[in-house]
Amino acid sequence: MRVTIADVARAAGVSKTTVSRVLNTRGEIDATTAARVREVIDRLGYVPNSKAVGLARGSSRTVGMLVPSLTWPWMGEVLQGVVDTVEAADHGLLLFTCNRGAESVERFTSQVSARAFDGLLVIEPENTLDMLTALHRDGLPVVLIDDRGHHPAFPSVGAANRDGGTAAARHLIALGRRRPLVLTGPQRFGCVRDRLAGFRAAYARHGIAVELVEDADFTERGGYGTVRGLLAAGEEFDAVFAHNDLMAIGALGALRETGLDVPGDVAVVGFDDIPAARHTEPPLSTVHQPMRAMGETAARILLARLAGEDAPTAPVVLPTRLIERRSSVPDSS
Repeated sequence: MRVTIADVARAAGVSKTTVSRVLNTRGEIDATTAARVREVIDRLGYVPNSKAVGLARGSSRTVGMLVPSLTWPWMGEVLQGVVDTVEAADHGLLLFTCNRGAESVERFTSQVSARAFDGLLVIEPENTLDMLTALHRDGLPVVLIDDRGHHPAFPSVGAANRDGGTAAARHLIALGRRRPLVLTGPQRFGCVRDRLAGFRAAYARHGIAVELVEDADFTERGGYGTVRGLLAAGEEFDAVFAHNDLMAIGALGALRETGLDVPGDVAVVGFDDIPAARHTEPPLSTVHQPMRAMGETAARILLARLAGEDAPTAPVVLPTRLIERRSSVPDSS
């Protein structure tokens, strides 16, 4: 059973008005009384209904953010972009992860029910798009970051994945690489399909079919194991385009262990431009994905929506760009 403000007032021996004043930090409240009310709130696990709190404050001035995990290599960049923008607008941020699966989702939905925040930013956890669509339909402003090709019925911010794949292909073609290996993530992700389509189209314009395509599961271990397995099976390739930097780092390790020179024998290009890409040996050429800008842009869209402005009706797509380093070009910096 949900704890109410009346339960808090009764346990603290004060009126509901006093509890409300403590929650809203309004009015002169005796310090001892305020401390007692806060102790009862903590003990009972009371979650303030920010819709009611908003009647006093105008809004909760809090934004929620739901993410699958904090362990993704580029998550910190997205979060920094969100935090910079939200805090500059004098709003707070409530961060929810889905590390515990259904338990995490249940905890998140309880906060939605309590209206603990005014709007929601999302990096979509698996199998939550229907829930998020329903929340948006019920009136909660939602903005999705990195839509994975799902094209939701609410605003989203993503990167130009197809253009990134095209840029990687053009770079490798200019270097004379004609037999590329592509390491992808799961094909259900729109970013995988878009990056592969852009890459294949660029090679096709030069009369080359890209046939060696392997799912390496977006992991360093997957990149390493896939490349080792292909080399052991006698497959020949002179370039690797990995759909994220983790797989590219794994590929670098496998190539080094088998005695192949990078980039002399095999050029390697990743995707994302995570901080570690600058510190591999050799440093990793990669397609820069504007993760911080994606967080900033999504937060600005949500804050504008909360201020009563119209949200974009089409997905906002930010440009990607190729960063050349020594894994593909020996003399690059």
